[in-house]
Amino acid sequence: MGREELGSLAMFLIVAEERSFTRAAAKLGVSQSALSHSMRRLEAKLGLRLLTRTTRSVAPTEAGERLIETLGPALEDIDVRIASLTALRDRPAGTVRITTSGHAARTILWSAVDRLTKEYPDIQVELNIESGLTDIVAERFDAGVRLGERLEQDMIAVKIGPPLRMATVGVPDYFARRGVPGAPHELAGHACINLRMARGSIYAWEFEKDGRALKVKVDGQLVLNDVDLILAAALAGHGIAHLVEDRVTALLEQGRLVRVLDDWCAPFDGYYLYYPSRRQPSPAFSLLLNALRYKG
Repeated sequence: MGREELGSLAMFLIVAEERSFTRAAAKLGVSQSALSHSMRRLEAKLGLRLLTRTTRSVAPTEAGERLIETLGPALEDIDVRIASLTALRDRPAGTVRITTSGHAARTILWSAVDRLTKEYPDIQVELNIESGLTDIVAERFDAGVRLGERLEQDMIAVKIGPPLRMATVGVPDYFARRGVPGAPHELAGHACINLRMARGSIYAWEFEKDGRALKVKVDGQLVLNDVDLILAAALAGHGIAHLVEDRVTALLEQGRLVRVLDDWCAPFDGYYLYYPSRRQPSPAFSLLLNALRYKG
């Protein structure tokens, strides 16, 4: 296949991604007619219909979808190899895209990103904050951040943070009125503030003591999908919250919150940065990885 066809294949991926000749042409900096002509020529060359065109949208055919699956990893590998050429520059450069939770971004990633981008002005870092799990290969992220217990086996994982603990908390007035639970099963008689996860399920509160692990489904008036709002609700006296310990440490020290079931909140594996084992890290990614590597 000649260079002209390679260019058409790259254009096809943009059209399939944008689902619009208008948006794809604007992104590529070419005219719609030139782009449409290039797609027709590519289809004629392959002898396959790659795109279904309507007056409002463009969508890949079955053959088009299979071509996308073939081209994606190949072009991703090309991108990585081109990025690796920045090692020949006097200063490292390139873009690093990471998907992460808000908590990991605030407590671990940001300090390293802050230092790295100041020291290397040609490096760009994108942090995509998401509460759910993301397919980093399909979404073309360089890496993701997850708790150790949720890592996929086919990934390279690097520990970037210390162990974590949960804290079960409420305001003093709440416990004065409702009593203090002495064990996780006693939460059944309390107002608890539930967390709605990204995929729709309700988070079951996790406890462990003397090697015995429990997952407890709790009840209460409030179901929220934002941790900051859960903390605000607990401070307002709406009930008990189950949050990562570092979110409430200062409030516990100030006496604004009281901790219960402390002996049931055992440490668990903290955050890891993970990336595909087949991917060759770029110089920019390697610098960020070394800055994040946990040395505790």
